[in-house]
Amino acid sequence: MPNSSDYAALWLTFQVAGLATVLLLLLGTPLAWWLARTASRWKGAISSIVALPLVLPPSVLGFYLLVLMGPAGPIGKFTQWLGVGTLPFSFGGLVTASVLYSLPFVVQPLQNTFLAIGNGPLEAAATAGAGPLDRFFSVALPLAKSGFLTAGILGFTHTVGEFGVVLMVGGNIPDKTRVVSVQIYNHVEALEYGQAHWLAGGLLIFSFLVLLVLYSTQSVQPLGRSAK
Repeated sequence: MPNSSDYAALWLTFQVAGLATVLLLLLGTPLAWWLARTASRWKGAISSIVALPLVLPPSVLGFYLLVLMGPAGPIGKFTQWLGVGTLPFSFGGLVTASVLYSLPFVVQPLQNTFLAIGNGPLEAAATAGAGPLDRFFSVALPLAKSGFLTAGILGFTHTVGEFGVVLMVGGNIPDKTRVVSVQIYNHVEALEYGQAHWLAGGLLIFSFLVLLVLYSTQSVQPLGRSAK
C-alpha cells in the first residue's frame, strides 16, 4: 500500500503539472498563433527550439537548465537580482523545467489547430469590421476548443510522467522536489517492488484513461471540424 511519502510525491506531482499546464497554455497560445500565421524567416529556428525536447535526451536538457538557473548562470543571476534566490532544487525550478520540457506538447497541437481553421473565418470577421484581437478572441479561440483540450491534456500528462529533467533540476528532496516518477525510482532502487507497483500501476491507469477521453473526444469532434 502507498505510504505517506508516496502520497506527498503524488500531491507535489499534480501541483507541478497543474501549474505548468496553466503556464504552458498562457505562453504556448500566442506562440502557436504566431507560428501558424507568420511568414518570418525566424519561423524555422523558433519551431526547432520549441521541438528540441522531443529529440533531446532529458538529462541533457536538465543539465543545461541546471547550469542556466544556477548561481553562475544568466537566469540564476537574474532571479538572485530579483531577490528570489536560485531555481534549482525548488518548486519553482520544477515548474520552470516542466514548462520548457512540455512546451512542444502544447504548442504543436495548438499550431495545427490554428492552421486547420484557415483564413476564411478570420477574413469574414475582418470584413465585418473585427480587429485583430477581436478576430483572435471571438473567432479563432472558439474554433480551437478541441486543440486546447488536446494541448492541455498532453501538457498535463507529459509533465506528470517526467523523470530525467525533474531529477536533474529538482533533485530528490522529500516533500519539496520528489515527484512521483522519482519516488518510483527510489522504490525500485530499494527493491520495494510492491510500492513501485502501486504508483506505476496507478499512473498507467491514469494515463490510459486520460488518453481514452482525449481520443474519444476527438472521434466525436475532430480537430479543425468547426472550421469547415
